[in-house]
Amino acid sequence: MNTQASRSIAEISRRATHILYKEMGVVDTIRFLNQFSVGTGDYTRDRENWLKDLSLEEMISEIKSRSK
Repeated sequence: MNTQASRSIAEISRRATHILYKEMGVVDTIRFLNQFSVGTGDYTRDRENWLKDLSLEEMISEIKSRSK
């Protein structure tokens, strides 16, 4: 095992991505790496805007209708 402390984070990331690609393929590598990317927007604010006109009963009814 090579334990060079002088490798940059960019080099480590490049090597890790290459290893993942070789072992798992392009699609699975991308899917794996996407879980660490930061999203955009403000989900809490957006959710409040989407749901502001719904009552709790309407939300429950919607959930139940989708689960059938």
